[in-house]
Amino acid sequence: MSILPASLLSDNASIAADGRLQIAGLDAVELAERFGTPLFVYDEDHIRARCRAARAAFPDGVAYASKAFLCRAVAKLAHEEGMQIDVASGGEMHVALAAGVPADSLVFHGNNKSEAELRYAMREGVHRIVVDSFDELDRIEALVAEGLPAPAILLRITPGVVAHTHEFVQTGQHDSKFGFGVESGVAQAAIERASASPAMRLLGLHAHVGSQVFDVSSFEKVIEVLAPIFNPLGLEELCIGGGLGVAYVEGESSSDILDWGAAIRRACAAQGITGRITAEPGRSIVAAAGLTLYRVGTIKRIPNVRTYVAVDGGMSDNPRPVLYGSGYETFLPRATSAERPMTIRLVGKHCESGDLLVRDGLVPSDLAVGDIIATPVTGAYGYSLGSNYNKVPRPAVVFVKDGEAREVIRRETWDDLLRLDL
Repeated sequence: MSILPASLLSDNASIAADGRLQIAGLDAVELAERFGTPLFVYDEDHIRARCRAARAAFPDGVAYASKAFLCRAVAKLAHEEGMQIDVASGGEMHVALAAGVPADSLVFHGNNKSEAELRYAMREGVHRIVVDSFDELDRIEALVAEGLPAPAILLRITPGVVAHTHEFVQTGQHDSKFGFGVESGVAQAAIERASASPAMRLLGLHAHVGSQVFDVSSFEKVIEVLAPIFNPLGLEELCIGGGLGVAYVEGESSSDILDWGAAIRRACAAQGITGRITAEPGRSIVAAAGLTLYRVGTIKRIPNVRTYVAVDGGMSDNPRPVLYGSGYETFLPRATSAERPMTIRLVGKHCESGDLLVRDGLVPSDLAVGDIIATPVTGAYGYSLGSNYNKVPRPAVVFVKDGEAREVIRRETWDDLLRLDL
């Protein structure tokens, strides 16, 4: 039995005297009634505060890793707060540009950028292309030979550091699809080739150790590996990537962006690195800003086994529990501060036994069909990883601020599911 930790709610969430959850002055249950469920609700000022913290933590430059959650509204917001935008596909680039973000504020990532995507980026004049392979170097040189301008690039280096996180979001180890490996000598060969090529301007190196990383020593080890390579080159920029972890369940504590930035800068100074130190946080910007509201449709009590609670969403709006075994809390926003003595398994409506949202959620014992149930800290990698599995329409997304709510992504309809059919 426990009460939902208030630390898992967004900055501008509060609990009224009657126990009902308010976000930026708006009642969460009333938001669900107004906009329907499932519903992603984002605390806009929470996102803005994290953007400002990231800028303070990395004054040389910081980009929002938009794969965590991207739509025109969040791209515009991050740009307004002085962040660049890290895009990892032509589609993400297109959304950011459509939001009014200038191309010279975009950092273009990806381990297999197509010729068409690179042409788009180079034609528009993106700020940086983070080059991931020799094949990509070939493509850039061919495009410059066609007459496109030579881009500024960073080389993504694989440092051989294993972060303490889920294997699917580890990216810095030797055995990785990303980057040029240090141990094999490939990184040095890439540096020599890019430095000699008139088709690009090598401005720096990039490394990313993984995602949902709490231990700052993983980042420090990356810096220790890169410093002997970076320092003799006299390059302008070292980007440490992103991956800062956030708390999802009771007992976890979020890492502070300012503390993370200070630790990175200290480690760089200790290794004699004097170039610009940049970073690309994503999850830590938006995760805790968002929560998801569902409506309970079915409760199945299996004696001496468990209680299943099925809602009107599922793995189509948050596949992280299925992909990574990720944990979340559950609570009823009509009784946010209530004790939660009943253990449930929160599941979705999809035709999969693995359609799991919360393996062992806690709720008040008076949970009933029709209740609004919430999962907090769903602002990152929920909507962006979602799908239309079973032809379930995607949820709406609402931003709330100062007592006002605005729908930034409308709910899909059944007719929307037909719009690409021929």
